[in-house]
Amino acid sequence: MLSYWVTAVRPKTLSIAIVPVLVGSALAWTQTNSLNWLVIVAALVGATLIQVGTNLHNDAADFEKGADDPKTRVGPPRVTSQGWLSAAQVRRAALICFTLAGLVGGYLIWVGGWPILAVGVASIAAGMAYTGGPRPIAYTALGEFFVFLFFGLVAVVGSYYLQTGKMTWSASLAGVMVGMPAAAVLVVNNYRDLENDRRVGKNTLAVRIGRRASQAEYALLMLLPFLLLPILPIAAGSGWWLALPVAVFPWALALIRRFRSDSPGPLFNHLLASTAKFQLGFGLLLCMGLLIGHGTEGVAAMSAAR
Repeated sequence: MLSYWVTAVRPKTLSIAIVPVLVGSALAWTQTNSLNWLVIVAALVGATLIQVGTNLHNDAADFEKGADDPKTRVGPPRVTSQGWLSAAQVRRAALICFTLAGLVGGYLIWVGGWPILAVGVASIAAGMAYTGGPRPIAYTALGEFFVFLFFGLVAVVGSYYLQTGKMTWSASLAGVMVGMPAAAVLVVNNYRDLENDRRVGKNTLAVRIGRRASQAEYALLMLLPFLLLPILPIAAGSGWWLALPVAVFPWALALIRRFRSDSPGPLFNHLLASTAKFQLGFGLLLCMGLLIGHGTEGVAAMSAAR
């Protein structure tokens, strides 16, 4: 039974909820030289709960809409369609996750005020609407945009705001940089499932623009963050240390080649997990660049003052 629940929460992609919180907090430290660690833990727990709730809700809702036929599905098995767990069980677990995220969010709202309330309500609503309601987000061409928005821009700016009480263009830029590879994870998913999605009326962006344009979309989402790297030091003040994420540039090129050459079947399950790992690696290196660079500049400033 436990293994079924582990499959349902999709642990290989949970890092896309963690990375933006870490990046936003690291960027905040470069501005304040201090961090509220309880806020960081609460934000990490809340973001992860929202993603787990979204994944569970997606599992049950796709089954009920007839979009997950285990005979034709090429992605990892879904617990509801396989009959391992009932749709009611999975929906109930999703509701518990969203409720717990709301409770954790209560503390964050107390810290950050009404902007965090707006972010929390919007995030939970988007998670429920992803495959729920009369017009689910996942059944339209807006899926990648919502992933980019909530697992990039909103999460980074929100985490930064909780630590500093401010919203800055540098936080927005950092959000864009980690949101793009997060959205690329969904591009892999939708490219893999294109034929089945078209058959069941799931009009994702991949269904609408086709395979060749989806290949270009994936490449752009993986490469544009590197083009934005030189701009961030202007505001963050971490100098050349922010070049650390360039270390994973060859990895990005390798993943793009695989996206173009691999058959859109089971091999794409590995590519999806690898893309999530890439986003994690890029984000952690960005955090290291911010922290080490700012710390080095602080030491240099103290030495000069003496």
